[in-house]
Amino acid sequence: MSALARPRDGRMIGGVCAALARRFGTKPNTMRVIFLLSCLLPGPQFLLYLALWVLLPEEGRKTAW
Repeated sequence: MSALARPRDGRMIGGVCAALARRFGTKPNTMRVIFLLSCLLPGPQFLLYLALWVLLPEEGRKTAW
């Protein structure tokens, strides 16, 4: 498994689904479909996506933590 970082290529909005797909060895479109289907269920999926967008570092960028 690779480190969790938002890739610069292959992303549509924030790169969160592409990063998760790379981490778990699936295709980005599969992860996007899973995310969209999960939004039909009650829960904070959209807030989690926003939090990961903010917290995950961009690929190739140095982080302070």
